[in-house]
Amino acid sequence: MTIYSQILNNRIKSLVLVAFFMVFFVFVFFIIGRAQGSSDQYLVFGLLFSLFSGFGSYFYSDKLVLMTTGAKPASKKEYFNFYTVAENISIAAGLPMPKLYVMQSESMNAFATGRDPKHAVVAATTGLLKSLTRAELEAVVAHELGHVKNYDILFSSIVSVLVGTLVLVTDWLQRSFFWFGLRGRDNDRSLGPIQLVMFLLTIFVAPIVATLIQLAVSRKREYLADATGALITRNPDALANALIKISSSPLPLLTASGANAHLFISNPFKKGGKQSKLASLFSTHPPVEERVRILREM
Repeated sequence: MTIYSQILNNRIKSLVLVAFFMVFFVFVFFIIGRAQGSSDQYLVFGLLFSLFSGFGSYFYSDKLVLMTTGAKPASKKEYFNFYTVAENISIAAGLPMPKLYVMQSESMNAFATGRDPKHAVVAATTGLLKSLTRAELEAVVAHELGHVKNYDILFSSIVSVLVGTLVLVTDWLQRSFFWFGLRGRDNDRSLGPIQLVMFLLTIFVAPIVATLIQLAVSRKREYLADATGALITRNPDALANALIKISSSPLPLLTASGANAHLFISNPFKKGGKQSKLASLFSTHPPVEERVRILREM
């Protein structure tokens, strides 16, 4: 698959994902309405909610990601090395200069977000900026701009918002059914079969859907971004060295969550060491050892 076909594929998948999200939420709220005896009202609410979340995730996903990760704008004066590296790599990649953000954390990590190259953002932790050499920082920024160049940021940012929304709605529905749904509205009738099914649906199916959406962010995107970053810098060994340092850091990123973990260059929850085969299978990131091996062979 070429980079251009990957870009087209990312755009198509983004639209499909938003459409699936809307249909899923309309269906869920319609079933809730049937259980509560007001299916039309819940259907309209579900439709409006899905439209708001779907289109909102497209236009404002980058702002929501930055807010949830606690990233703040990076000034050129304070983070001169970060700024000049991003400036040089942007020129080499033929991309507009992204906005730069910094997360105050000793953990080592970075991510890119935004809906297109003109609205791209690259964020890094202070721990990463302090620990990497300039060549390694160039490699990390090139990797993130690889995501920008390949339009991974659009799909990944939308996934981040939609998964977060699914989790919030699931939690709200669980609490609502726990306090009100189990006894019904009039406190006299017990939980009916439809309500019971809906209760189980919200507990088990919605989190599974959220996980499947997150895993839909193919780990091949990380390999492609690694290759694109190495192509930009012509220095794959620098990225390999940076990945080793980042993955071996024992400090987790506290502002990361299950909704945005796939955005980062390395798993923000990992505390160093090799992952088990089972953990690697369900991880949003490919094994660092495999990424390093491929980079070494370039």
